Amino acid sequence: MRNRAAAVVVGLGVLVAGCGGGSQASPAAGGSGGRGSGAAEARVVDVVAAQQASLERTIDVTGTLAAEDQVTVSFKVTGRLDSLAVDLGSSVERGDVIGRLTPTDFNLRVSQADAALQQARARLGLPAGGSDDRVVVEDTAVVRQAKAVLDQARLTRNRAESFLKDGIGSQASFDEADASWKVAEGRYQDAIEEVRNRQALLTQRRTELDLAKQALTDSTLTAPFAGRIRERHATPGQFLGTGAPVVTIVKVSPLRLRLSIPEREAASVRVGQPVRVTLEGDPTVHEGRVARISPAIEEASRTLSIEAEVANASGALRPGAFANAQVVTLAQEPAILLPDAAIVSFAGVDKVFVVEAGKARERRVTLGRRHAGQVEVLGGIKAGEMVVAAPGNLVEGQAVTVQGGAR
Repeated sequence: MRNRAAAVVVGLGVLVAGCGGGSQASPAAGGSGGRGSGAAEARVVDVVAAQQASLERTIDVTGTLAAEDQVTVSFKVTGRLDSLAVDLGSSVERGDVIGRLTPTDFNLRVSQADAALQQARARLGLPAGGSDDRVVVEDTAVVRQAKAVLDQARLTRNRAESFLKDGIGSQASFDEADASWKVAEGRYQDAIEEVRNRQALLTQRRTELDLAKQALTDSTLTAPFAGRIRERHATPGQFLGTGAPVVTIVKVSPLRLRLSIPEREAASVRVGQPVRVTLEGDPTVHEGRVARISPAIEEASRTLSIEAEVANASGALRPGAFANAQVVTLAQEPAILLPDAAIVSFAGVDKVFVVEAGKARERRVTLGRRHAGQVEVLGGIKAGEMVVAAPGNLVEGQAVTVQGGAR
């Protein structure tokens, strides 16, 4: 019992001593901790001035590239495809040969029509190989011959009539001469009509020759405009009817970019405004311009349809591709700009921090467009005001120290 009581006394003494030591060290520790906490609250920050600058006003939209023109070409005549000079992806210029039909039949038709034309010219007394089809009717052989017979019959009739009046000729002789004269007059008129008929036949033969030559020309298929072959439909050796598709050609420069502009931005769009176009995965910027604007708003989507023309001489753009576009509605407009890093966004609220009396103060702002790492401030900050460049987790009222001055 005595040993147990002695142990309790010793333990109480140690406990009292420990508590006393702790109470002596506490003020020192507390003082040191207070000074360290105050130093941590004063955060060193950089500030930047809100800059007054000029900024483009643009409408960012997406659209689809389409070919300016697209056509499926075919032969106007029937025949067997002799050769095809293009294939999928081939580039063609206007007038380039795409394919040819076997020319044998067409050459024979040209020879036949030419022979018929020469025959028709010969019947009118014209040189076979000439190109002038003008004819003087009275100078043709058939009309001159009929005219001579008519003149002879007229003289014979006049003579018979004179003999009848003088009593030395009979009525029968006069009647015979008169009938011959009328027959000769009819043959003369018939000769004139025959020459006119031959003239019409000559014109017909000339037209038939032209048609045969045109068919020969049409047996060669050429490109109607510069472009590229999108699809091939025929193979050499295949018999093609009139209008059978051979290849499909698309015009790749310029291209049409079809865009849908929101109704709220529709009033600012004009023909001729610049358009910058980029493709997914390609940083290259292609220049274009607004070429056509729809006269009406689409009721279902509340958008305005426009078309931009985009130059594509290099062929880097392809019809049907999805594209991002910026329609520049105003080239230069005053704006207040801040770096993106100076903006703190949380729960739909945008704010910046300014330094007032060594403290960080929140300032709510209204933002506009973003461009090249900067953002437009529409309200809440004036030009020239200093804001914290990179606030990070800075909070309202926190003590700050500006280092390095304004940037």
